[in-house]
Amino acid sequence: MNISEKAAYLKGLADGMKLDESKNESKLLKGIIDLLGDIAHEIDDINENELDLAEEIDQISEDLALIEEELYDDDECCCCDDDDDDDEEEEPVFYEVTCPSCGKTITVDEDVLFYDSIECPSCGEKLEFEFDEDDGEEDDDEEDEDE
Repeated sequence: MNISEKAAYLKGLADGMKLDESKNESKLLKGIIDLLGDIAHEIDDINENELDLAEEIDQISEDLALIEEELYDDDECCCCDDDDDDDEEEEPVFYEVTCPSCGKTITVDEDVLFYDSIECPSCGEKLEFEFDEDDGEEDDDEEDEDE
């Protein structure tokens, strides 16, 4: 028996008791039973909406899976030239650079080299980099600027 059926059962019991509607207690009991019926109907509506939303979410999830399959299919990928596995991330490459002014050695990653220059964090001297794509990764990418 669901909530709506229970509320209807209580209403039937109250109707069967033939309560005297002129008494306050009877009016209160009838009002409570009517309220229970309204609450039961609201709960039924909420449950129905929940089921509808769950079905829609399932459909959206299936649609998204199809879209992901189309977008991320390795055989048909034309948007990138990367042949590496998507599961493996490349380790960042770091370089040590020594400042010609203060002699401090700083470590920078490969992305910093594309800025062409940075300031030494110790003394503020401008360090310029010349990064040539044809050079090996182990070449020094530092070029001093004479002022």
